[in-house]
Amino acid sequence: MRPDAPSRGFETAEFAARTEKAQSLMAATGLDGILLLSEPDVRYFSGFHTLFWQSPTRPWFLFLPASGKPIAVIPEIGAALMRQTWVEDIRTWSAPNPANDGISLLTELLSPLAERGATLGIMKGHETGWRMPLGDWERLVSQLPGLQFGDATALVQGLRMVKSEAEVAKLRHICGIGSATFERVPEFVSAGMPLEEVFRAYRREALLQGADDVPYLVGGADQGGYEDVISPPSRRPLQQGDILMLDTGSTWDGYFCDFDRNWAIGTPDDLSRRAYDTLWRATEAGFAAARPGNSCSGLFQAMQGVIAEMDDQGGDIGRLGHGLGMQLTEQPSHAAFDQTELKEGMVLTLEPSLGYGQGRIMVHEENIVIRADGAEMLTKRAAPELPVLG
Repeated sequence: MRPDAPSRGFETAEFAARTEKAQSLMAATGLDGILLLSEPDVRYFSGFHTLFWQSPTRPWFLFLPASGKPIAVIPEIGAALMRQTWVEDIRTWSAPNPANDGISLLTELLSPLAERGATLGIMKGHETGWRMPLGDWERLVSQLPGLQFGDATALVQGLRMVKSEAEVAKLRHICGIGSATFERVPEFVSAGMPLEEVFRAYRREALLQGADDVPYLVGGADQGGYEDVISPPSRRPLQQGDILMLDTGSTWDGYFCDFDRNWAIGTPDDLSRRAYDTLWRATEAGFAAARPGNSCSGLFQAMQGVIAEMDDQGGDIGRLGHGLGMQLTEQPSHAAFDQTELKEGMVLTLEPSLGYGQGRIMVHEENIVIRADGAEMLTKRAAPELPVLG
């Protein structure tokens, strides 16, 4: 463990504060409870942290009542771990049970709400998902006549957008690990190395630097720039004249960093240098604009104004950054359509990109936290000039 590592997990007071904030908002918006089904939402309010969510076999449920602690309705296999959290009311069943995967337990739990025509909050909006079969949901609803349903997306996402100092500490730590790993790249990457081996070497180094995992690593390399940043790595060796980019989503204690770095293999061409300089300055403009009271749209416009100096390809990837936390990408989005107000405690990526040359693109990304007087950089700032690897 790195000597600067914060404590793992959270104090009970952290979860109590999250729940109390949610319950206050529930009362103000007419919700009598919220049913959560996705890993990050369940973990946010309970502290239940496990990789077992990778298996799609079992659903997991957490109910936030109008008052009091959350109630877990989960497969028996998770009971021992859930008992280590602050949650006390844990109701389990033997799973998998396709004929009744927790439906009877949920019906019993929610029936008092249905009997009085109460409103249950569920996640309906953008960037949400359900970890239960649609057929099971329909069966549950049919057994709860009178129950009303409201959208809890804005409430839950709004809470998760603003991080506590304990969360920021974890995010700063994993950003430091990612930054230290990127600094070592010149020691293990050079011309002639297959791109897939570059990816393997990066993952090894990130783990040595203290990351728990590197579940996300993408990038690209080609002559004068790359044209794709989401494909799996190929066996093509790095060549003189390539521009290499690596974009990491490493984790520590369940929190992500998400940023990239670019390098030239040998002497870079003038167009690539110019693209790098434009994006570096666009990031500076975004950093300056990342202040409480500004909007995500305003942040987008600040970066786009610099990008427009060069981008002649319409290199539009939809947004120029996003929220960051327990997920690699979270709300909000730095895009023209997103009027979300920036608030102190938000952890965000600044991710300007542009198109140039013959179908090439370049992406630059940093991670920041919004403070009362501006933004704080969580990643170690990229070099102002395109770095060169031998």
